[in-house]
Amino acid sequence: MQTVAVIDYGMGNLHSVAKALEHVGAGKVLITSDANVIREADRVVFPGVGAIRDCMAEIRRLGFDALVREVSQDRPFLGICVGMQALMERSEENAGVDCIGVFPGQVRFFGKDLHEDGEHLKVPHMGWNEVQQAVDHPLWHDIPDLARFYFVHSYYIEAGKPGQVVGRGHYGRDFAAALAEGSRFAVQFHPEKSHTHGLQLLQNFAAWDGRW
Repeated sequence: MQTVAVIDYGMGNLHSVAKALEHVGAGKVLITSDANVIREADRVVFPGVGAIRDCMAEIRRLGFDALVREVSQDRPFLGICVGMQALMERSEENAGVDCIGVFPGQVRFFGKDLHEDGEHLKVPHMGWNEVQQAVDHPLWHDIPDLARFYFVHSYYIEAGKPGQVVGRGHYGRDFAAALAEGSRFAVQFHPEKSHTHGLQLLQNFAAWDGRW
């Protein structure tokens, strides 16, 4: 049976992610902060919620910045929400925070005065939103284009390489809802909270060989 390591650095909906992975039959799901267990896992999930400064402080304290760069190169790797943002080069949250730098690009604030068609939009962006599939990636298998996923975020991804954007969202402005390169895939939304389509994405991740 394959093992799926859910990285525990003290930030994230770890149990809901783990339960969703178990529900789709992903294999033996391990919530762990043990670097050796993570290195030995067949697949790795990197969730996250909360303030990026606190997340990055714990990630660095545990040495997980180097570990994430290592294990995301050679096996299926999934970043979720703030876990996705932590993979970027830098976030402008808290006057600027350096991140892991797996993907080139920045994390930007939606702004306090976000409008569209004359309507004021609340920040954080919270709720269901369509994701446009920019690329035919294996993790979109059996998920229709413009399927709706559940988001909770005040900051959005401005990708450094447009070719890595495999899913796009829109909330007052366009943003990268999903990024991919090699065996790495990352989403701004919460698949574990996105019902049928979110579970399908996790099932696709469980079956994916990491090639694209």
